[in-house]
Amino acid sequence: MTMTDTAPKSVSAEPGPMTGVVANLMLSDAKAAAQFYQRAFGAEELRRLADPKGRIMHCHVRINGGSLIFNDAFPDNGHPAVPHQGYNITLPVSDVDSWWGKAIAAGAEPVMAPAVMFWGDRYAQLRDPFGVLWALVGPA
Repeated sequence: MTMTDTAPKSVSAEPGPMTGVVANLMLSDAKAAAQFYQRAFGAEELRRLADPKGRIMHCHVRINGGSLIFNDAFPDNGHPAVPHQGYNITLPVSDVDSWWGKAIAAGAEPVMAPAVMFWGDRYAQLRDPFGVLWALVGPA
């Protein structure tokens, strides 16, 4: 199978070494997700690889300094799209309310409105259009 590399021209095709743990999400529409994450979270797309059919095999974005990788589901290769459950993507930010507002305006579904939690941080949850639960956490 041949891959097509469609890295944005303004960003190096090789973003450099990554460290730590990076979530890799299998989504129902990775192209739409890349656009949504740019609108909702200011994602910077670093690299995108597509198969000959145009399905996204790998999309690497940077959100608030951290990496997120995602791709389309490939049911023909044993990787069907399944409901997202049992985890969230936690996004530490300096201003939960502004990040919340931007994500909701971009089309995220509110799950838990921003509030100061018993542990002292400001915290909120939202669900993106692809079913992924996001937690925003920051100073109160």
